[in-house]
Amino acid sequence: MFYVYLLPSQSAPAQVYTGFMENLRQRLTEHNSGKSPHTKQYTPWNLETYLAFSDRLQALAFERHL
Repeated sequence: MFYVYLLPSQSAPAQVYTGFMENLRQRLTEHNSGKSPHTKQYTPWNLETYLAFSDRLQALAFERHL
């Protein structure tokens, strides 16, 4: 499955990150450990919403839409 997800920041609630990944749990761990340069300044993050897609291109198109 391919996931599109929304992560609101706990430290800066106005910051919401939208992403795409196959392994959602691993990616959330990476975001919260500061491994992503785009999200490390607003850690920690909560997983608020995710949608699962069986088609990779549909998932990527939906992420771009958001």
